[in-house]
Amino acid sequence: MRYPLSGDAGPWARYAASALALAVSAALPFGQAVAQAVPQSPVSASSTQLPLEEALRRAASTDPALAGLEARGRAGAAAVRQADVRPNPTLGLMVENFPTLGGDIIDRTETTLSYEQRLERGGDRPARVALARGEAAIVQAEAAIRGLDRLEQVQRAWAEALAAQAELEIARERLALAERFETEVRRRVDMARDPLFAGARAEAALAQAQIDFDQAEIQARLARATLGRFWVGASEFSLDPADFEDTSAARQVAGGATEIDLAVLAAQRDVATARVRLEQARAVPDATVSVGVRHFWDGQDLGLVVGGSIPLGRYDRNEGAIERARFEGAAAEADMAALRQEREREIARLQVLLASQALEARRIAEEPLPQAERAVVLVRDGFNRGGFTYNDVIAAQTALLETRARRVAVLRQFHLDRARLDRLTGAHAGLLGLETQP
Repeated sequence: MRYPLSGDAGPWARYAASALALAVSAALPFGQAVAQAVPQSPVSASSTQLPLEEALRRAASTDPALAGLEARGRAGAAAVRQADVRPNPTLGLMVENFPTLGGDIIDRTETTLSYEQRLERGGDRPARVALARGEAAIVQAEAAIRGLDRLEQVQRAWAEALAAQAELEIARERLALAERFETEVRRRVDMARDPLFAGARAEAALAQAQIDFDQAEIQARLARATLGRFWVGASEFSLDPADFEDTSAARQVAGGATEIDLAVLAAQRDVATARVRLEQARAVPDATVSVGVRHFWDGQDLGLVVGGSIPLGRYDRNEGAIERARFEGAAAEADMAALRQEREREIARLQVLLASQALEARRIAEEPLPQAERAVVLVRDGFNRGGFTYNDVIAAQTALLETRARRVAVLRQFHLDRARLDRLTGAHAGLLGLETQP
């Protein structure tokens, strides 16, 4: 019983991979969806190198939320303009001294035409403008944080695609080892040097290795399709395995927590400060002045009418609203201090983790991995000479593959933790047109 060893999986695996690709690319335009659905090897389909910076740049330039961000910015500017508008005047008409039925209507009627204007006292309009600007700043800060979160998702997807590619190579190696070993066992069975059950076990191991390879190939394609969806494109790109091996980020000193994460709380604090000023301005009563002309139909005389009013601040001095705004500002300030401390603590922890993971990956590559590779060679040679059993060969091969898989797992976690560290420090904020520090 033989299983094909090739760059592509078996027919069932190719069908499943195509179905997965179609499911992931369902939202793509027709041409892109068809192109992505065609089953291709993750390596042979590659045409363009895709380092991390290029993946992030593509995702940042094709963010579908950019239109919404622009619209929200214009809405904030419109709110600022509206806040700077004065109260509208009032034009009034009053007719007095209507006579009873049967009386002289014209001689006794008085008509007053008035113009009334409310005068804002205490600085209401500048306070409204400051509040509107602060609310617009909150929207912009939230959009910036969302942009950084999206770049972190892209970086994690890039790391997952690299890890899936490395796991595919391990599955390919396992399949190659299983095929070579099945060939050796079948030869020994044909020569009556091994019992028939040894050949059956070797065939079963080869079948399982083929299944694992098929699944690893599907996962690699799915990871690539997931990454490509961030810029609504097909997964026709290549990932350099050297990028997965690169742990130089562990030797770089991470910066402090990005101020972008604190920008929302800072904007909330500024809004609270502006609201304090607004509530203080509202505590000052607004005066209303009016001027008008009164017409007396009896004698056709005209008279000038001037008036005014102002509320008495006897009961409502707006003290509760002022105090509330002050406490909201103090809460935002405290939240900023707490968030900064939390982020600095997480940055320090991640930097230690990166150094530890980089060291572990290097030690695995330098110490147990060469020994495991040498053990496989020695056991296979000894097995061919009749000095080792089938179980010895399987154990040596399993140890080698587990060592490789352990190193891939360490490197995968390294890149995921690096994505989180880059997010906390705002390392890629420049792609969004943002500054990492104030």
